[in-house]
Amino acid sequence: MDTAAIREKQAIALSSVLAGLALTGMKLVVGLSTNSLGILSEAAHSGLDLLAALITLFAVSVSDKPPDEDHQYGHGKMENVSALFETILLLVTCGWIIWEAIERLITRSSHVEATIWSYGVIVVSIVIDISRSRALSRVAKKYDSQALEADALHFSSDIWSSLTVLAGLVFVSMGYTSIDAVAAMGVAVLVLFVSYRLGRRTIDALMDRVPKGLAQNIEESIRTVDGVEELRSMRVRMSGSRVFVDATVGLRRTIPFERAHLIMDEIEKAIHAIRSTADATVHAEPFQGPDETIIDKVRMIVVNKGLRAPHNLEVHQSGGKYFIDFDVEYSEGSTFVEAHALALQIEEKIRSEIPSAEKVTIHLEEFLPVEGELTYVTAEESDLCQAIETLVLSDRRIRGCSDIAVLKHASYLHVTLTCKLDSTKTLAEVHQIITQVETQLYQNFPRVRRFMIHGEPV
Repeated sequence: MDTAAIREKQAIALSSVLAGLALTGMKLVVGLSTNSLGILSEAAHSGLDLLAALITLFAVSVSDKPPDEDHQYGHGKMENVSALFETILLLVTCGWIIWEAIERLITRSSHVEATIWSYGVIVVSIVIDISRSRALSRVAKKYDSQALEADALHFSSDIWSSLTVLAGLVFVSMGYTSIDAVAAMGVAVLVLFVSYRLGRRTIDALMDRVPKGLAQNIEESIRTVDGVEELRSMRVRMSGSRVFVDATVGLRRTIPFERAHLIMDEIEKAIHAIRSTADATVHAEPFQGPDETIIDKVRMIVVNKGLRAPHNLEVHQSGGKYFIDFDVEYSEGSTFVEAHALALQIEEKIRSEIPSAEKVTIHLEEFLPVEGELTYVTAEESDLCQAIETLVLSDRRIRGCSDIAVLKHASYLHVTLTCKLDSTKTLAEVHQIITQVETQLYQNFPRVRRFMIHGEPV
């Protein structure tokens, strides 16, 4: 939360403290001078509001502190703790008011004076309570502050209790002094009702109960994000005005990592659209779709074995059975026995996931990663370049050979070149010719570990 918001919350809480101090003082002076239990009960109620306002001021000051090592979810629960204290104080006050009212009704020992000051302090109280309740409610809704909302609830309850006391004073002026005690009990009942509402919400917050409809709205928002196949689990907890959301979603296992990351970003945006202050943690798990192709399945099986994605992967169908062929690269240093054992595991996994696989053929290769920088040595290897060009052009299907480049790394060479072929040839014919030329090059130049030929139409 930004500094301006924190200052606004603290300012409105401080104004409530000042209002509570003024109201408590006025009601106490008038209540003692007139001996009105109704006004004294209002003074006690306002005194409670003053204490609640002080607790609220402290709570909003602490709750907006950023998370630290000991409070990794922040300090938002302080607002709920302050509301719990306010609830306890309300209950204690109600008990005292009801006890004193019953005693006066039984003994009839009190004398109550309904003066102009009695009416005046109640009217002023109602005006201030309306003003403070509206101001607190506005800021509470703006920043979703439970502490300020509880304070607003206190002031709004004061309005009704003050109206009850005002009615009691009217009856006292008509000679029905016992009505004052009845009015005080009416105030206590109203305060008890407010205490129940506030206490229930406070306990719900401390027990991490989610506001009604919030979890459902977040779930629906997540499910609308393009790319989310499943919402497997979701937990929501409150800490003051902040919402913490932990969601686990299923994403297609065949999508690239960057795409998965973008989808999770969209999920977080969808959650923030429901609650802007939400702190969202999204975990993605692989989802195997019913429309996954055989090629997709084979690729995922190989990758899940810790290998690079297979290449030259082909799937052929005959008589309802599948014949699957592909190349797999193993890490440098793998023995033939180790590679073969892993290939058998891959084959067994393919057959378990694709029961209609009739034959699986795996070509074993060693993957030799290039570490460090390669050196451009084309000029130094001019004889090699001339020999390569001569061999390539000996194939009459090749119309030209150019752009020969030689790179050196440690003890091996890497050669790239361009071969020109008749533009009327099909792509399949070009691939076959280049493959045959590469085979001859590997046979005649064992120093070169890799040839890469680019085909260009004439």
